[in-house]
Amino acid sequence: MTKHFTDAIRNGENGFYIRNSLFLPFHFELLSVWLGKEMSLLSSPEIIADIGNPELLSLREGSGYTNLVFRKWGDLGRELGNHKGHIILFVAEKGADIFRRENLHYIKVCFRDTETHRRVVLELVDNPFYL
Repeated sequence: MTKHFTDAIRNGENGFYIRNSLFLPFHFELLSVWLGKEMSLLSSPEIIADIGNPELLSLREGSGYTNLVFRKWGDLGRELGNHKGHIILFVAEKGADIFRRENLHYIKVCFRDTETHRRVVLELVDNPFYL
């Protein structure tokens, strides 16, 4: 049985990262990715829509997780952690009709290190322009 990302996020499931590699506890259909810096009116988010470009991003699915590797970035936690930024994933459930607006969702990924774990907190957001 496939785990829906909307249920997983609402149930408080988190992911983790290792340097430039992000692990999320579900599958999804990825449409685009935005990497954004906080606290800056001058910086605009970097948008990755060319999901198939292995120089930018690779995607791997395990039996119950998805792994995104951001090739141009060294350490996501260092660059975006401590409230410096976040990642927005524009996604649909695996197998859903991406041409129906109600099937499209934004997931905000925030980096929250603890002493023992490099975890990411996930949140469904309605409008990524008003965070």
